[in-house]
Amino acid sequence: MHIFYMVKNLIVAVSFMLLACTLHAQTDPTLFTVKGRQVPVSEFKYIYTKTNQEKADFSEKSLREYLELYTNFKLKVQKARDMQLDTIASLKSELDGYKKQLAKSYLEDKELTEKLIREVYDRMLLDVDVSHMVVNCDRNRPAADTLKAYTRAANWMKMIQKGADFNTIARDSSEDKFIKENGGNLGFITAMLPDGYYEIERAIYSAKVGEVVGPVRSNAGYHLLRVNGTRPARGDVEVNQILIRKGDTPEAHQKKKMRADSVYAALQAGEKWETVCQKFSEDKATAPKGGYLGFFGINRYQKAFEDAAFGLQNDGDYSKPVETTIGFHIIQRKSRRPIGTFEQLKRGLTERVKRDSRSEVAKQSMISRIKKEGQYVEYPNVLATWSAKQADTVFHTFKWKPDPAKPQDVLFSYGSDRKFTVADFEDYCQRSGRERMRGAGYPLQETINKLYKAWGDETALSFEESQLDKKYPEFKSLMREYEEGILLFEALKQNVWDRANTDTLGLQKYYEEELKMKYMWKERARVTFYTLKTDDPKVITKVREMAAKKPAADVLKKFNKKGKPEVLSVMEKLYEKDKNKDLGTLWKSGDMTETKTDAGTKTASFMKIEELVPPAPKQLSEARGYAVADYQDYLEKKWIQDLRKEYTVVIDEGVLKSLIKK
Repeated sequence: MHIFYMVKNLIVAVSFMLLACTLHAQTDPTLFTVKGRQVPVSEFKYIYTKTNQEKADFSEKSLREYLELYTNFKLKVQKARDMQLDTIASLKSELDGYKKQLAKSYLEDKELTEKLIREVYDRMLLDVDVSHMVVNCDRNRPAADTLKAYTRAANWMKMIQKGADFNTIARDSSEDKFIKENGGNLGFITAMLPDGYYEIERAIYSAKVGEVVGPVRSNAGYHLLRVNGTRPARGDVEVNQILIRKGDTPEAHQKKKMRADSVYAALQAGEKWETVCQKFSEDKATAPKGGYLGFFGINRYQKAFEDAAFGLQNDGDYSKPVETTIGFHIIQRKSRRPIGTFEQLKRGLTERVKRDSRSEVAKQSMISRIKKEGQYVEYPNVLATWSAKQADTVFHTFKWKPDPAKPQDVLFSYGSDRKFTVADFEDYCQRSGRERMRGAGYPLQETINKLYKAWGDETALSFEESQLDKKYPEFKSLMREYEEGILLFEALKQNVWDRANTDTLGLQKYYEEELKMKYMWKERARVTFYTLKTDDPKVITKVREMAAKKPAADVLKKFNKKGKPEVLSVMEKLYEKDKNKDLGTLWKSGDMTETKTDAGTKTASFMKIEELVPPAPKQLSEARGYAVADYQDYLEKKWIQDLRKEYTVVIDEGVLKSLIKK
C-alpha cells in the first residue's frame, strides 16, 4: 500500500511538471529554430514591434518580410557562436561593460529616488531663516570622539529645554568660527544644501518657526538648529550695478559716499544708465557691459546687496546707493526669475540628487529589498569569531594577508545556492587595503564593521545584477540584443567587410562582371584652366587669342621665356556636365569663359573647353568606394545562402499565422 501511494504521488508530480511546461509552451510557443536553437514568438513580436514601430501592422506580408530578415540575422549570430566569437576576451569585456551600464538603472529604488527629487523641489519653494550652534566633529573621527561631541550637543539641548537662552549658549559655546560675526545666525538658506548636510536640510524644513531641534549630524559635526522664520523662495534676479569702491580713510570713505549719491542724482535727473555706468563705475570688468552681473540667488552676495536687488519691484528699477564691505552699489533690475516648475527642473535635480550622499537613502532601501527578496540569511557569530582572531597592530597595516587556507565558514547567504564565506570577505579586505589601513588609530572592530558593511552592500548589488535577466524581461531582451549585435558585428567584419577590402582580385573580377556598366561617366569636358600672373589687359588679350587657336603647350612656350619670371600656368581637368558652375552654359569644344581678374593679387584666369568626351565606364579606381560597398552586399548575400545550406531553419507556420491581424 505504501509503495502504491509513493508511485501515485510521483505520477501526480510528473503530471504537474508536464502541465507547467505545456502551459509555458502555449503562452510563448517557438516561432522558428536555427540549428535547433529556439526563437520564441514573444522575442519576435518584441523585436518586430520595436523595429517597425507605427508600421508594425501585423499583416501577413509585413510579418513574412520581417521574419526573413530576422531569420537571416539569427543565422549570422549562430555562425558567430560556432566561430566561438563569444569567447573573445575583448567582446566579453565590452558586453560586461554594457551590462553594468544598463544595470545601473535597475539597481536603484526608483520610487524613493523620485520622492527625494520631489522633496528637494518642494523645499526649494521656501527660504528658511536659521540659527545654529555646533560641536565640530567630522565623520572620520573615531566613535569615541563622535559620542563625546554628540553628548556635548545633547547637553546644550537639555539646557535650552530647561529655559536657557539659545543665543547666549551659541555665543558662549558654539564652535562655529564665524560666531563672533553672525551670533549663530546663518540667515535665509534654501534647498538643496551641500552634500553631507541632508540631515540639516531635513531638520530645518520639518521644524516649526521658533522651534529648536537637534542634535543633528552633518559633515562638520553636531548642530542645534532654530528656525527663525520662513518666506516664499526668492528665486533669481538679473541685475546691473554701478560700483563706487570704499575709501581707505573715514574722509575718503565719506567722499566716496558723496560721489555715489551724485551718480544716483544723475540717474534721477534722466541720464542714461549705460552712459553713467561707463563713466563712473569702478568695476572695470562690468562697466563696459552696462554693469551686467547676470542672475543670482540668495546667499551669493552680501545681505544688503541681496535685499536691495530682490527689493526692486520692476524691470528697469534701480536702487539708492547700497553700502557693503566693498563700497557703494547702485543696482538696476533687468529681470526676475521665479523657481521653475518641477518638470523644468526635474532633470537637473535628478542628477544632483544622484550625486549627493542623500541618494544613499535610496541605495540602502534597494539593498534592504534585495535582501528580503533574495532570502538573505546572516550568521553574525561567524563574523564575531573571525574578528576576535584579528590583531589591531597587523590588520591596520600592509602586513595583513588573507588566510591561505581560505576558510569556508559562511557569513551570509542568498537562498540556498549563493553563499559568501570568510575567505570572500578576506579577499575584499585585501582589495580594500587603503580603507583598511586608514582605520589605524580607530578601534579595530569599528574598521571591520565598516568594511563588512561596504562588502555586504557591494555583494547585494552584485547579487541583484546577476538576477536582473530573470526578474526583468526587458533587461533580458536588451542584453540579448546587445550580445547578438556584438557577435553579428564581429562575424560581418571577418566574413564580409574585411574580405571586401582585402580581396583585390575578387573585387576586380566582380567589378568587371557586374558593376562596370553601373558606374558610368556622363559626357565630360576636358578643360584647361589658365592662370596669368598679371592683370595687364594687353597680355590677357594676347593669351586668350592664342589659346583659342593653339594647344596649351604652345601657349606656355610662347609666354614663359627661359630665364624670366613665369607669366602663365595651366592645369587640365575633366568635368562632367553641369559639375562646374564656372562653365555656366558653355558646353562646346573651343568655348572659353570670361576672364576673372583679382586686383589684390594682380592675377587673371579663364577656362577653355578643349574637347567633349563621350560617356564611358568608370575604372575601378574611380568608383572604388561604391564598388566595395556593392561587393560587401554581394558577399553578405552569398554568405546567407551558404548559411541556409549549412544550418536547418524550421518555421512553425501555425504560430506565424496566429500573429496575422489582417
